[in-house]
Amino acid sequence: MDNSCSETYEKYSGKRETYLDRARECAKVTIPSLMPESGHSYANRFPTPYQSVGARGVNNLASKLLLALLPPNSPFFRLAVDDYTLEEMAGDEAARAKVEEALNKIERSVMTEMETDGLRSPLFEGLKHLITAGNVLLHLPKDGGARVFPLSRYVVKRDPMGNVLMVITKEEIAPSALPMDIRELLSEEEITDEKVAIYTKMYREGDKYKLYQEVNKQIIPDTQATYPIDKAPMLCLRWTRIDGEDYGRGYVEEYLGDLISLEGLSKAVLEASAASAKIIFMVNPNGTTRAADIARAENGAIINGNANEVTVLQAQKHADMRIAQETAGSIGQRLAQAFLMNSSIQRQGERVTAEEIRYMAGELEDALGGVYSILSQEFQLPLVARVMDRMTKAKRIPALPKGVVRPAIVTGLEALGRGHDLQKLNLFMQTLGQLGPEAMAMMNIGDLVSRVGTSLGIDMSGLVKSQEEIQAEQQQAQQMQEQQQMMEMAKAAVPNATRAAADMAQSD
Repeated sequence: MDNSCSETYEKYSGKRETYLDRARECAKVTIPSLMPESGHSYANRFPTPYQSVGARGVNNLASKLLLALLPPNSPFFRLAVDDYTLEEMAGDEAARAKVEEALNKIERSVMTEMETDGLRSPLFEGLKHLITAGNVLLHLPKDGGARVFPLSRYVVKRDPMGNVLMVITKEEIAPSALPMDIRELLSEEEITDEKVAIYTKMYREGDKYKLYQEVNKQIIPDTQATYPIDKAPMLCLRWTRIDGEDYGRGYVEEYLGDLISLEGLSKAVLEASAASAKIIFMVNPNGTTRAADIARAENGAIINGNANEVTVLQAQKHADMRIAQETAGSIGQRLAQAFLMNSSIQRQGERVTAEEIRYMAGELEDALGGVYSILSQEFQLPLVARVMDRMTKAKRIPALPKGVVRPAIVTGLEALGRGHDLQKLNLFMQTLGQLGPEAMAMMNIGDLVSRVGTSLGIDMSGLVKSQEEIQAEQQQAQQMQEQQQMMEMAKAAVPNATRAAADMAQSD
């Protein structure tokens, strides 16, 4: 390591500046506090946009992504066993069931760990940065939840395939808040400063990631660590993946033109409305009406004067303001659709069916397919691997055999695929219904029920009866019916036998 972290950080800061400037432009028209201007801190006052479409859009899209990536009350991943091991277990259903039960238990433990660590709050903040700035860094330390680093507080270098080669974060902390062993590394001038810079560097070396912290160009003791390549504690997330670039581009940047136009129109309409709302009476200076009488007159008062000598100043800009309002409304509608707001998909009309709204909402959700694919690879899978690694080292879950069990994402893009399967099944059933009962009789209802449940993302284990269970219940019902018939026949035989005995007695 020839250069210190501070020198390397300053070197790569220049390459980040273009992306940082663009991110600040996007934050100005959405949520300015996400990306303050250079030299400003979060304690400063931020400019307030004249429109709220950008802020509502970012919050709405971040909420949808949060529910898709980390759905409540259900795991977003499952632990899958490789096909070769499954073939070996094919003949032993009991062993396979035990393995699946153990994996399900681990899945629930991992999800409980994420919920107790409070990952949703930092992830929601990170998603807003991701949508606005296109880049964000999540740090998952050895214990606790996650930390969010905006683009202004880290630099990253990637290889042509997009893999992270090096990342350095910068934090400014008061010297009094540092442990004594770290303060010993500072100079006298730095100890008296309000804040001191601490750098954390993670770099790739072979098939490992190495990490350490540095202050005053000196490595802080006991901060060096090594991690497997797939269990790195720092996750550098991007909204879009662009070959050859170290950083991504944000979603807001794609609609920045509309947001800037809406901001300008909203400002113009607001200022024109304020000017039009101002009421100024003008009195003819050569008339008999006195301005002082009008100014002092209360509501309903009677004064001497001529109404023709008093006029009200008007801007006469109604037509121009109407054009500006219509243009702003059209831009706002486009932005609402871009940010997946449900209010934007309902057309103006008296008869808008629920099916029409569901269809248009599904089309909007499909637009996130590319985002889900990159986030599943760069966020969800590394997150699961990192949390499981922390729990394994803490001996809260058993160590899984490497290469045999691996996590598979079942939300996001997979959920979109299941939704399309459900639409195809519904269309298939409607078509069969038109062909008549003969076509419906050819259906395997049990398999259809399982496929519908899977398309809805429902865990079907133990929910649908197997063919063996159905046959056993049918046999049991048949046996009970036979027993009931025999009992009825026995009851009917008793009166008959009594009458026969009476007849024999009379004949004697």
